[in-house]
Amino acid sequence: MSERIKTVVLGSEGLSAWITRDRKFLALLRVFHEMGADLAIGVNTIVEVSHSRTNVPHLDWALSRIKVEPVTERAAKAAAELLKEAGLHGHKYATDATVAEVALRQPGRVALLTSDSDDMTRLCGNHVRIISL
Repeated sequence: MSERIKTVVLGSEGLSAWITRDRKFLALLRVFHEMGADLAIGVNTIVEVSHSRTNVPHLDWALSRIKVEPVTERAAKAAAELLKEAGLHGHKYATDATVAEVALRQPGRVALLTSDSDDMTRLCGNHVRIISL
C-alpha cells in the first residue's frame, strides 16, 4: 500500500475480525498502524457485531482504540442521499449507507475495510479506497 491512508473505516466484518483476533486482519491493521492511520467506525456498527457470542471484553478493548462516529440526523440524511444517488434503497442497504457516510466525512485519504465491496463502491465512488475483506 503505497498511498498514505489517514483514516481506516471498519465495516461490521472488519470490527468482527478485530474482536475475534483474526490473524490476517490483524496483519492488515498493523500495516495501517505503521502508516499512522486512525481507525473509525459508525456507532451502528457496534450494534451489527453484537450478539450472544460476542466477546464483550474484546469489543470494549477495540472500541477504546477507535474513533466511534455518531449517526446524527444530518448523517442519516446524507446516507439517504448516498442511497438515492446509487439507486439503492431499503433496510438491506441502510447500514452500509451510514458506514459509507462515515467514511466520506473523514479527512484526508480514507480506506474502508468491508466484505461488501460492490455496494460500498457504488456508495462511495472513487472518494474512498475500498478494501475487500
